[in-house]
Amino acid sequence: MSWRVVIVSSNAKVDYKLDYLVVRTVDAVKRIHISEIGVLILESTAISMTSYLICELVKRKVKVIFCDHERNPCAELTPTCGSYDSSAKIRQQLKWSKGVKQGVWTEIIREKIRRQRAHLCRRERPQAEQLEKYLEQVKWNDATNREGHAAKVYFNALFGLEFTRASEDPRNAALNYGYGLILSAINREISAAGYLNPIGISHENTFNPYNLGCDFIEPLRPLVDRAVIDLAPEQLGHEEKVYLVKLLNCEVQIDGKRQHLLYAIRLYCNSLFRALQSGDLSEIKWIDYE
Repeated sequence: MSWRVVIVSSNAKVDYKLDYLVVRTVDAVKRIHISEIGVLILESTAISMTSYLICELVKRKVKVIFCDHERNPCAELTPTCGSYDSSAKIRQQLKWSKGVKQGVWTEIIREKIRRQRAHLCRRERPQAEQLEKYLEQVKWNDATNREGHAAKVYFNALFGLEFTRASEDPRNAALNYGYGLILSAINREISAAGYLNPIGISHENTFNPYNLGCDFIEPLRPLVDRAVIDLAPEQLGHEEKVYLVKLLNCEVQIDGKRQHLLYAIRLYCNSLFRALQSGDLSEIKWIDYE
């Protein structure tokens, strides 16, 4: 099982040799067996990569994240065909009924608010009681937008009344970076399972290639929020990014078992696919990280 999160952060040549990813810098040569790699982050624009390595990484379903000149994620490597039966999976996806998709989305929103409430309880914030009320008020397909109301109360409770998600400060930068990492891991599982990421169950942005991933990530956002609160960043530098990257290997619980987050995300996504295919919402296995 792939489990390593590898970060290349300086001028280097990255290539392939005998099933190993080889990182060549001025000072050293490092080798990592590709079977161990779950995510590869190329943090510098001064990195070159061979096309042979790219093909091997795609074949082994390694998620590759490219960063821009400010070292922020700007793109990811996605195979054109993630599974041998992609065509069958896509046909199934296009037949998912509106009712089933709305049912799954309702459960996703409930779980998201439940996790937000648990986080506020962990911080001993009194606003947790308000989120408990919103949780009870969630209607089919979140018709009354309890998610939006809960988000406002939740972020104000964590960061203060002056905080908005649109403001430019290190906390928002860290939140976006962490969300981006989790989303990339989810995108990897969607692609590997053979489904189309642009076709979501609730998100329908024409210009978003990751609508389905943006649906699936919602209950996992409080995990990033918790890490950012603990980090209390004054800037989003290399150390802060490494701290957030470590989230991908943190231990969580799913289906009564302890797993690393990367593998738990695979189990979580597969359970959502089963629920969407069968219409049985009890198929969904939530990730517990409290």
